[in-house]
Amino acid sequence: MQLDQRLPAWDQADYLNSAVDHGRALGLLPGGGWPGWQGLLDLSPKVPPLASLVNGSVIALSGDSPDQSSAALALWQGLLLVSVACWGRQLVSQGFGLLAAALTTTTPALLSLRLDFTLDLPLAATSVLALWLMGRWAAPDPRGGRWQQAAVAALALAAAVLVKQSALLVLLPPALWVALRGLGRAQRRWQALAALALVLTLVLPWLQHNWITTIGGTNRAVIESATQEGDPPAFSLASLLWYPRLWPQQLGLANSLPALAGTLLALHAAWPWRRDCPQPQPADGTNRAQGGWGWRWLIGCGLSGWLFTTLSPNKDPRYITPVLPLLVLLLSWGWWQLGQALLRQGWRRASWAALAAGLAASAGSAVTALAGEIRWQPRSPLPDVMDTMRQQVGDQPRTLVMLPNAAELNEHTATVFGRARGGQIVARQLGRQPRERELVLDQAEWVLLTTGEAGMRREASRKLARAIRQDSRFRLVGRWPWSDGEPVELWARRQPVPATTRFDRRFIELASGLERGPAGLAPVFEAIGPQHQLDGHWHYQGRVIDWAEQRLRSDPDDRDALWALALLAVLRNRPFQADQWFSRLQTLEPANPWPPAYRSVVLLAGWNPWRAHAVATAAARGHQEPVLNALADVSGALLADPFSLQRALRSVPQATRRVTDQLNKDK
Repeated sequence: MQLDQRLPAWDQADYLNSAVDHGRALGLLPGGGWPGWQGLLDLSPKVPPLASLVNGSVIALSGDSPDQSSAALALWQGLLLVSVACWGRQLVSQGFGLLAAALTTTTPALLSLRLDFTLDLPLAATSVLALWLMGRWAAPDPRGGRWQQAAVAALALAAAVLVKQSALLVLLPPALWVALRGLGRAQRRWQALAALALVLTLVLPWLQHNWITTIGGTNRAVIESATQEGDPPAFSLASLLWYPRLWPQQLGLANSLPALAGTLLALHAAWPWRRDCPQPQPADGTNRAQGGWGWRWLIGCGLSGWLFTTLSPNKDPRYITPVLPLLVLLLSWGWWQLGQALLRQGWRRASWAALAAGLAASAGSAVTALAGEIRWQPRSPLPDVMDTMRQQVGDQPRTLVMLPNAAELNEHTATVFGRARGGQIVARQLGRQPRERELVLDQAEWVLLTTGEAGMRREASRKLARAIRQDSRFRLVGRWPWSDGEPVELWARRQPVPATTRFDRRFIELASGLERGPAGLAPVFEAIGPQHQLDGHWHYQGRVIDWAEQRLRSDPDDRDALWALALLAVLRNRPFQADQWFSRLQTLEPANPWPPAYRSVVLLAGWNPWRAHAVATAAARGHQEPVLNALADVSGALLADPFSLQRALRSVPQATRRVTDQLNKDK
């Protein structure tokens, strides 16, 4: 690990930053503190928080550099090995479980994850654990059907989902099958219901808080990414074969060939074939195997995981990772049969020698493949750049605007080094659109750029870089060599940003514009996105809150202050606070239909369709506004009112046309 000079790329750095966020929120890492329960949930808007909570806790002990942070992966690797070994022990014997765990450590695709700070290793570990524990509970009596088994299986299932929601691709079909099977049996019915309640209790708090951003993030990561990358249609032959064609490389020929030989020998010895899967017996003569059930469960989980991962539109070699340990267990059966064949011939020493040689060859092959990926020299000057900036700003919260966007030079990786050892520097991508040019020139304090096209493929970024070099308001802080002799440059603003050019006043104006309805929404979100990139710490929000609270102390009915606080509550994902501010505006502006419309929307976002329905229904009686009618019908449909659902089929299209007309009129 110390030899590899690669820096974490986009995804790896993003997960590292999330781990640091959660470690700081728990008070384990310098530079943070407990933000409250809602503040903790704010840190995981698109991906659940469990892996980041665990990783952040380990990083507090190991250190927060990329190399030190990878110690957290050792914990997940250990969990994966224990899960595979326990599953193998249950299938055959203790020796079989140890063999499966050993092959897991030498499987190329799984070994590479030990050095790659993503969620794939935690996802694989928790998914395999959940599948094994569900299989224990679902096993025929007297092995299965115990309350303790149902409880630990539910905990493992919830843990896997709280690592990453894509665990459902592997876990949901088997979980539904065992749940329906359990509900059909009187002695297991209450266990299944209690397990379901436990899973929902653990998962729903995060999902309720972040369901909107989760849906949006999943759509971008799955649907939009699949379209951009040209992945094959889900039901095409190319899609069905997309992952199997990778398995020889992912599992390794050194693992696969002995397994194939053992399988052929076992099939030859078992001829004519029986209906049930061949049942391997442990070498010590005991029989701990679950019989045909255990193997059928393993094969069924593997097939289900492969099929549903295949049906996901977006394809990537990493996405099949939770299925690979199941395939390793099946390969281990072939290895085991090869050893049994040698033992039947009386070649005990030969069997041990063959096992040792096979494992050595497997490990050597995997390590050789991994060593080929090691980068001996650093490819990015980011650590030096961020050290220089830290020397200038200390531990003050600052935002670095990044113009380049490359694997070695991007905003996520820069943030990793900017926040190391308690630092407060965050980096954000900006300047790729022509409309962002003046915003960066007028308000950016720190800018990182390159002198050529490397990392800045968009013409707008290159034009902005030239403008910064020519702008007397900026000074060059340092220059470092990078790609093809094109250096990286760090620029800083000579004087602080004048208060008159800050975003505060513009935000207050945009918030007041919400009283116009949809026509006021477009300018808000058009301005908020770039501003949040420019001000990565969102300092403007604290200043606006102070201003609004001061105004309300002198005038409790100040509309500008109320609109500003309402919009801030929406941006901060505080639906019930937003409801309070919109409620006061509704009282102050009874002729305006939009405060109750916004109230209904934020109440729906907060999973309160009862109040949303009451607010929208009451307001619809006093206003001829299609949007209010649609909100009343949608919230009523969520309350299982069939008449509201029927009306929504008419009112929602009418409201959509109304909103579209307002947006077009405003243009």
